[in-house]
Amino acid sequence: MAAVQPVTLSDPSSSLTATYVPAAGMICTSLADGDVEYLGQRRGLQAYLTDGKTMGIPILYPWANRLSANEYRANDTAVTLTPGVNGVRGDANGAPMHGVLAASPDWQVIENTENALTADLDWGAVPARLATFPFPHRLTMAVTLADRTLTVSTTVAPTAEQPVPLCYGYHPYVTVPGVPRQDWQLQTPTMRHLLVDDRGLPTGESRDWPGGPGRLDATELDDGFDGVEPGAVFALSGGSQRVEVTFEAGYRAAQLFAPGNDSVVGIEPMAAPTDALRGGKYTMAAPGSPETATFSIRVG
Repeated sequence: MAAVQPVTLSDPSSSLTATYVPAAGMICTSLADGDVEYLGQRRGLQAYLTDGKTMGIPILYPWANRLSANEYRANDTAVTLTPGVNGVRGDANGAPMHGVLAASPDWQVIENTENALTADLDWGAVPARLATFPFPHRLTMAVTLADRTLTVSTTVAPTAEQPVPLCYGYHPYVTVPGVPRQDWQLQTPTMRHLLVDDRGLPTGESRDWPGGPGRLDATELDDGFDGVEPGAVFALSGGSQRVEVTFEAGYRAAQLFAPGNDSVVGIEPMAAPTDALRGGKYTMAAPGSPETATFSIRVG
């Protein structure tokens, strides 16, 4: 396990810590105050390494959630994907799911201090990655922990003359330890609810989502949204505890995931909605103009 050595960051102003594993896909495995853990551990790091089963805060790259078919066209380039090949994983229906970077060992640490960590990955250095997403670029993740807040900034910098589609996201699994799930309160901003079919894919229909707080109770969610404004705050609370996920910049879409069989809520910042890589509903990083998106998690 030496190859997946964790890096733990300490908040200078509190007892909060954050643990990352750069050689396991730059996944955040823990956000804890002493022994109190605020990230869902689910099946644990080993299942992420061997089977891509998500936990903590994984990056979903270069697309978040699922695609509606095994091919797409971007920048006039047609791409065919094959689940099980070049890191592509299929969902229960065979749809390509969560990109190809799960547990990647290719992240390189370029800076590490007591409360900050920066790592990057050269997308164009691996032919298998270019086969799934043929847009050379450098991907950089910079995280800091201060004032009880974990801040995650992600930069996409093209390294060729092609713009790079921005369809990625993250999957923070947030929990309120010591409080029964049915007593949690979930607060969301005003946004647009994207209706999906029985495969979890957008139908093209939508309705307004008024936002506000609500008791989670027995509610199960696996719902997509867009129209998320910069600075939008999502919060999960219970008892005297509150965890806020703020979409600081660059994330105009979201997914809310609250399974009935696990005490976690996935509050997912996404650069574009589900299936955007096929539908073309995304922005791009242009050559010479890197694009940075930022979200933060504050433990109250």
